[in-house]
Amino acid sequence: MTKLIALVDGSIYARSLCDHAAWIAKRTEAAVELLHVLGRRETASTPIDLSGNIALGARTALLEELSELDERTAKLARKRGRAILDDARAILEAAGVAEVQARLKLGDLVETVTESEGEADLVMIGKRGEAADFAKLHLGSNLERIVRSCHKPVFVASRAFRPIERFLIAYDGGASSMKAVDHVARSRLFAGLQGRLLAVGPETAETRKGLEDAQALLKAGGYRVEADIVPGQPETAISQTVEAEGIDLLVMGAYGHSRMRSLIIGSTTTAMLRLCKIPVMLFR
Repeated sequence: MTKLIALVDGSIYARSLCDHAAWIAKRTEAAVELLHVLGRRETASTPIDLSGNIALGARTALLEELSELDERTAKLARKRGRAILDDARAILEAAGVAEVQARLKLGDLVETVTESEGEADLVMIGKRGEAADFAKLHLGSNLERIVRSCHKPVFVASRAFRPIERFLIAYDGGASSMKAVDHVARSRLFAGLQGRLLAVGPETAETRKGLEDAQALLKAGGYRVEADIVPGQPETAISQTVEAEGIDLLVMGAYGHSRMRSLIIGSTTTAMLRLCKIPVMLFR
């Protein structure tokens, strides 16, 4: 891993995102690019209907005042964005990250990330955005858009950082979960951590074979992980295992093995993001 992109905003998840980014960067010696994107609505006031019985002179004066308001709003948004980036940079540098860049961009978040992700190995985002306290049961709207559009792994930061010592790979035999296994086996990020493989559902010869192949791949990469198949619903079984075994990081595919890719994140993935209080690393 040589570079990661951390999408920072003014939410309560920003500190955790920076702490997780620092942890990853120090383990992999990766550079960190902090990115804050100002949406077009943040830099322009809402258009006002000026039709009606407003005299021409008054209408002209109002238009001039609105134009000045637009300009002040845009300046404040940029100033706030730079302050968010400065705070994030300070956290990373205090943690000992050697190479940190900060960029303030105007436009659509997904389009900006799509333009930038080619040079990065990982994209990081908080589980919820700036309305987190008002929408505790909802995922951030930008999170779903980023997961759907990114071709690189997406690291979803939890609300609070804690040292990561144990990771769990949720395996379902699909291409995205195998991609996750392969990534872990080759990545310096997971070196020295305790790993676990878990498949949920009925035990079949195919499932057992796939799980053993995944276990062998991880063993070849230097990881000795336990591998189990447990019955039940994936979201319930995985969340219970995370809680019972003190898992610090969940690794999984964004889309399930048996589902056609749709306009929403796979239902199990969405449930895990809502239920788990730990970070989740997603693979397409």
